[in-house]
Amino acid sequence: MTSIAIAHDYLTQRGGAERVVLTMLRAFPDATIYTTLYDPEGTYPEFREARIVTSSLNRVGLLRRHHRAALPLLPLAARSLRIDEDTVVVSSSGWAHGFHASGRRIVYCYSPARWVYQTDTYLGGPARHTLPGLALLALRPFLRRWDRRQAAKADVYLAISREVQGRIRDAYDRGSEVLPAPHSADAGAPQAPVGALQDWAGTGYHLVVSRLLPYKNVGAVIEAFAGLPDQRLVVVGRGPEREHLLAASGPNVRMLQDLSDEEIRWVYAHATTLIAPSIEDYGLTPLEAGAYGKPTLALRGGGYLDTIEDGVSGTFFESPTAPEIRTAVMSNLTRRWDPAAIQQHVDRFGEGPFIERLRALAVGS
Repeated sequence: MTSIAIAHDYLTQRGGAERVVLTMLRAFPDATIYTTLYDPEGTYPEFREARIVTSSLNRVGLLRRHHRAALPLLPLAARSLRIDEDTVVVSSSGWAHGFHASGRRIVYCYSPARWVYQTDTYLGGPARHTLPGLALLALRPFLRRWDRRQAAKADVYLAISREVQGRIRDAYDRGSEVLPAPHSADAGAPQAPVGALQDWAGTGYHLVVSRLLPYKNVGAVIEAFAGLPDQRLVVVGRGPEREHLLAASGPNVRMLQDLSDEEIRWVYAHATTLIAPSIEDYGLTPLEAGAYGKPTLALRGGGYLDTIEDGVSGTFFESPTAPEIRTAVMSNLTRRWDPAAIQQHVDRFGEGPFIERLRALAVGS
């Protein structure tokens, strides 16, 4: 019998990539997960039931809570992890494809590392204008050489979207198969009301679900709603931009973080529309919103082109600016969407096809 391992960059967050790892664990329930850092409090509680092997960096509590501070050390940490199973299914956007593995490597790629290949976008501006950016520019030649060497060792490359398929080709000069990530939203699962939003639940609100990083463009949405005082906006997420965004928010904007799964289901269920303002590797949140029959207004580009069917499950605006977003919101106020058609579209992105393909590649079943 083929032994299977799962590898992931770091388990310190509650994001789409971590949900994909949970799906991989459902595909291979006996697999050990290898990762550089693991913070049980920072990621999904389901991981506590898994066997997890970490690098020596995990002994440093600061790095578990702030994984970006570990960046200069992560190539060494990645190479220190040894995986002896017959096949390793790698979940990666930068590090896990560099873990030392003696068997076959199937790499599921969310994107070649943004900080290496899209440095200015990752930092939210020219890297040369900040001290962290200058440090990253100094490290980038080494990181790029390391990254390309590790990518060349993979037996199979899978891309989360056509956008990422193109980035893999450009960064690594190799082909890949597109395998859309599954959504895990279940409109029938239990919900828990969010006290801070109960007075808005009856009339609904627009919703952004995002990490609060510069390239996510959440600030442009908040700016747009400053000119829409009669419309309400809820932002769910955490990140280094949080305090800045809070300061820019008016009375019609509420920001939440650290919600339970039951609470985030309630938030989706009571929203009217999702707003997705960034260029994403994939575009998972429109699928999560769509499971509740909610349409998405998205920036045209990236993975949203794979997960949104224009005119059926959402529509697009052309640039991440406050005027464009404001126009999209106003145009959508009189539009009528078909929740059943939205849900039918989302059903194409369930766990079943994803697990079936992974198992076929890993064990031939």
